[in-house]
Amino acid sequence: MNTFNVLIIGGSAAGLSSALILGSALNKPFATNKKIGIITHQKGSALKNAELNNVLGFKKGTKGETILEFGLEQLSDDYPEIIQIEKEKVIKVDGDYPDFIVTTNKNAYKTSKIIVAVGASNMFNIEGLNKFVQPHIGLPPKKERIMLKNENHLVTPGIYVAGVLAGWRSQFAIAAGSGAQVATDILSKWNSGNHTMVHDSIK
Repeated sequence: MNTFNVLIIGGSAAGLSSALILGSALNKPFATNKKIGIITHQKGSALKNAELNNVLGFKKGTKGETILEFGLEQLSDDYPEIIQIEKEKVIKVDGDYPDFIVTTNKNAYKTSKIIVAVGASNMFNIEGLNKFVQPHIGLPPKKERIMLKNENHLVTPGIYVAGVLAGWRSQFAIAAGSGAQVATDILSKWNSGNHTMVHDSIK
């Protein structure tokens, strides 16, 4: 059974943003030998039908489908150490921190931390996480969206939620930022509790 330090569930804006931030820190002493995986399930991503006209860094009219494809390529090219798990859907989460087992329709994985970054559809059904489901606080009730109850992205020790499922509004930049925030929270934990960001410079 594959074992991870962090396993990300979901390959859309929040999940990919988390993965990119974590990948960019793997050369830091506090992240040495950390193993990260991402289950790149995108079937339910709202980006599949999106056109982005107001996102910094993207040309007006950029299609969400293009971003999803490019994001996976970017992650693979820039941080190949992060293991991408394709064509699997999570059905169950067992255990407590730091010993979780994430079961998909094909395999099971051990991990000490989980980032849940899937869509906020009311069809959400991951055994072990359903007890944290509540109506979404940032979207109109008629949308029938849900979220996982959390405090600053932390659902329960070792389990984080990012993106719209964390209670944020359905906006690409917000979801991506939420994923980045979760990643830096984890980096801060690894770095002995010191607030940690990954900043690079051309100098």
